[in-house]
Amino acid sequence: MTEARALAVKRLSMRSMRRGIKEMDLILSAFAAAELATLPDDELALYERLLEENDQELYRWVSGQAAPPADYAGLIARIAAGATGIARPA
Repeated sequence: MTEARALAVKRLSMRSMRRGIKEMDLILSAFAAAELATLPDDELALYERLLEENDQELYRWVSGQAAPPADYAGLIARIAAGATGIARPA
């Protein structure tokens, strides 16, 4: 991993932990810890765009209360897969 990429992963990890609602802190920080270092550059850029979205809307997408936009659907599915027990009861 290049230093610039390592810094981007670290920055996105921090942004994943410092959200507006605690549920998204837990969900996104777990995803970041497990996945960010291995995401391809295009998916890392998509994740960065995803972090610009409103937390309440993100939670609705991850919990299945609303369908995410098509460009985020695959990423949201991966995030939701690791959010069992947080976004919806196990």
